[in-house]
Amino acid sequence: MKKQIVTMAVLTALLTPMVHANEAGDWVIRAGATNVDPDSGSSGVYVEALGGDTPLSVSVDDNTQLGLNFAYFFSPNWAFELLAATPFEHDVIINDPSGIAPGIFGVPVDGATLASVKHLPPTLSVLYYFSTAGSFQPYVGLGLNYTTFFEESFKSGPSSLGFNDLELDDSWGYSAQVGLDFYFSESWLINASARYIDIETDATFNIGEIAGSADVGVDPMVYSIMLGYKF
Repeated sequence: MKKQIVTMAVLTALLTPMVHANEAGDWVIRAGATNVDPDSGSSGVYVEALGGDTPLSVSVDDNTQLGLNFAYFFSPNWAFELLAATPFEHDVIINDPSGIAPGIFGVPVDGATLASVKHLPPTLSVLYYFSTAGSFQPYVGLGLNYTTFFEESFKSGPSSLGFNDLELDDSWGYSAQVGLDFYFSESWLINASARYIDIETDATFNIGEIAGSADVGVDPMVYSIMLGYKF
């Protein structure tokens, strides 16, 4: 009988959610993998010397880096959050479904890696937690993003065809996210989140002496899995 009572007590303890009430003044620091997955659509390329809009377009691949996340609770249900990361690096792909490129450059370019670019997308958000106690704490958030692009450069192949002087403008936009903190001890947690970030940038470049441009809608989904600590 005593053995059964002990067994039931252990099972009850294991199955009972731990209480982790958030309080004003709490800080949560998280770190882990963050993947930036840009919109799979492509953006049209404009070249004035070729009559303006062309059948060419560009798209951007995804990239994963170390994500850092800081949250400060100013009430049990509300928190500020800052998303940071090591620089993301993306390849820019040129698309030529019409086959126009051989007539311009002398070689096919459809699907070729045109350039690479790095960016940092710090995002400040306000989070609302639906629950301030228990092991599982889901939340939603809205925020403001600033993305700065740097180290834009064409690959050697496109450079040999005359592509040069690539620049991408910085971007301001909104973000929206859903997330979940799962506490497995009094202070340690696993975090998972998915957010949409509105990132629009104007890309300018030259083909020889000919000016070209593209309005690039990056608009990525950003996925994170992180380990966190609350103090």
